[in-house]
Amino acid sequence: MQVSVRELKSNLSRYLREIKQGKIIEITCHRRLVAKLCPAGEQKNGIEALMVNGLVTWDGGKPKGGRIRPKISGKSVAERVLEDRR
Repeated sequence: MQVSVRELKSNLSRYLREIKQGKIIEITCHRRLVAKLCPAGEQKNGIEALMVNGLVTWDGGKPKGGRIRPKISGKSVAERVLEDRR
């Protein structure tokens, strides 16, 4: 279904209902196709998306952390806060 930008603006709620039902709306500006609106499907974010794509795995347990502990150099956070307060 094609609609102009003006028509879409005037009846946005109606077209959004149609999109929810699975229809694809083609938006035109001066009779030229400029965009398509389609239903958004189930969105995965962050870790879920990586798991679905097989890029990471998780056994359901807590992370074990790294084997190598980071080396801390310089002043501690507490010392730096005290310096900033002076």
